[in-house]
Amino acid sequence: MQEHLNDEFVKLAHKEGYRARAAYKLIEIDDKDKLIKQGMTIVDLGSTPGSWSQVVVQRLHGNGRVIALDILDMLPIAGVDFIQGDFREEAVLKQLEEKLNGKQIDLVIADMAPNMSGIADVDQAGAAYLTELALEFSHKQLKPGGNFLVKVFIGAGFDEIVKNMRGLFDKVVTRKPKASRDRSSEVYLLGLDRKY
Repeated sequence: MQEHLNDEFVKLAHKEGYRARAAYKLIEIDDKDKLIKQGMTIVDLGSTPGSWSQVVVQRLHGNGRVIALDILDMLPIAGVDFIQGDFREEAVLKQLEEKLNGKQIDLVIADMAPNMSGIADVDQAGAAYLTELALEFSHKQLKPGGNFLVKVFIGAGFDEIVKNMRGLFDKVVTRKPKASRDRSSEVYLLGLDRKY
């Protein structure tokens, strides 16, 4: 708890009005890779509490769409359409389709983690499963040439995820932003240019 309270990114998030320190992970990756461009339609999977959606809205400057999905409720963010539910379910996908209104998705971002049990193997398997679900979603929903950014934990299943992403995207790169704690095994995989 003390580490969290003393964390520079926690303090910065509080000062700058972000809902979580995770905002700075996306900011750093986007500064480097220029993923968010005006006019885009962007889906934020596992969006709650909403810091990534906040960053996306700011960077779109009112020109584009942000649709956020999460099983948990999320407080409203101006400029974000929120759907509460499981993105694997038909009813939720139907709501997404209605909100898209014929538009294709340019970018899928997913900063998801399972509820941690503290048992490394169980948590790793849960995290890998969420990543696979997000990749499957991108495979079905992302437009050709679109990009996908997802949180992954290095461990069992990691190589398989990278391999699967390489099958779907022209280029796959790994990012470890400064706001990602050194002792954490989390990294971000970025799939660029979804294959046709």
